[in-house]
Amino acid sequence: MSIQLAERLNADCQCVSLDSGRLEAELERVSPGFHAEVMAGRPHLFSSSVAFVGAEHVARMARLVIAVEQVVALPAYREHVLSWAAASAGHQTAARGVFLGYDFHLGDAGPQLIEINTNAGGGLLNALLARAQKACCDDVEALLPGDLGGDTPEHLFLDMFRAEWRAFADAAGICAPLRSVAIVDESPREQYLYPEFVLFQRLFEQAGIRAVICDPAELALREGALWCKDLRIDLVYNRLTDFSLDAPANAALRAAWLADAALITPHPRAHALYADKRNLVALCDEDLLASWGVDAATRSVLAAKIPRTELVRPEMADDLWARRKQLFFKPAAGYGSKAAYRGDKVTKRVFEEVLAGSYIAQALVPPSSRTLRVREAPVELKLDLRNYVYAGHVQLIAARLWQGQTTNFRTPGGGFAPVLTVSSAEAAA
Repeated sequence: MSIQLAERLNADCQCVSLDSGRLEAELERVSPGFHAEVMAGRPHLFSSSVAFVGAEHVARMARLVIAVEQVVALPAYREHVLSWAAASAGHQTAARGVFLGYDFHLGDAGPQLIEINTNAGGGLLNALLARAQKACCDDVEALLPGDLGGDTPEHLFLDMFRAEWRAFADAAGICAPLRSVAIVDESPREQYLYPEFVLFQRLFEQAGIRAVICDPAELALREGALWCKDLRIDLVYNRLTDFSLDAPANAALRAAWLADAALITPHPRAHALYADKRNLVALCDEDLLASWGVDAATRSVLAAKIPRTELVRPEMADDLWARRKQLFFKPAAGYGSKAAYRGDKVTKRVFEEVLAGSYIAQALVPPSSRTLRVREAPVELKLDLRNYVYAGHVQLIAARLWQGQTTNFRTPGGGFAPVLTVSSAEAAA
């Protein structure tokens, strides 16, 4: 089967497949003169190789995405998860929210959904990285999973932002095309993925859309519109990790969101519907899903692909502590592995903090591995898979390779890596 072949390739294929020259040319084409700044201080942003995944696993991940979308569309589910969401999530919008990230580990039972994120970084970087691989040979091009296998990031991602704008504009009775974008994050130049912000800026500008990169403090709401200095903003590409926009520094952005003075994407409602970790508790509760009218086939997909997830409650302290080695503890509104703990590594002091906070406990699914040659020695790296999703479609799949307790970009040989699909036909050959 293709799954077994992918596992063998991840274990034994140590070829260096990244053509650094092609990647540099790809980055230069999008943003002339920027390659050095992209790589400066980020030596482990890109891995020097690829990761392999079986076609069956790619299909299973796509089915899980569709199953989640079916549940999220249900009024009963929305009422359930919005009951614990921030007030800002109650505001409705026609925009879906760009760059959903479905993160998977390849466990013994196949792909297991570890979490969903609504501001999944790395989409454009991985698209360009994949295209550098794609340009190496026709065989590689045919193996790229997702919509990117047959499209360009310029068309794929610009189309996504324009679709967001059309939905928002139609609902607001606006007839104008998308004219301006603000890429917003706190102290953007200090962010590890700041290079991606610049690449997005160039991408928008090359399409005739004015684009600025700014801190939320540079935004102002006046005359019923959102402004960055003298530029009226149509769309905010929101990279903030203040998902509810409650921080005082984000007051203008929050006001614009609540007044529909600009399109904010991704937005607080998308985070509440998809990315709050407590939602996973509902998504793997078959009885609750059945009470909402979710069909048996969809419930089966969710049950098979979401590790058992439960709310952490103080009255469960003894039971959770006894089972801690089989659990992973995550804050409900967490991101980027911050304040997340493997149960077998947690101390009593940290466990008390977990009990006092808003946490979920998820059945531990160790990541699979990829063996690469680093400094002429074989090194086993952990591997997870991120599906970048919009409107229920998997746009591309990227791997992250690392060593340590949680995902990071500090491992020699690690970083983002393109994913190549191994088909059943190839496995039989």
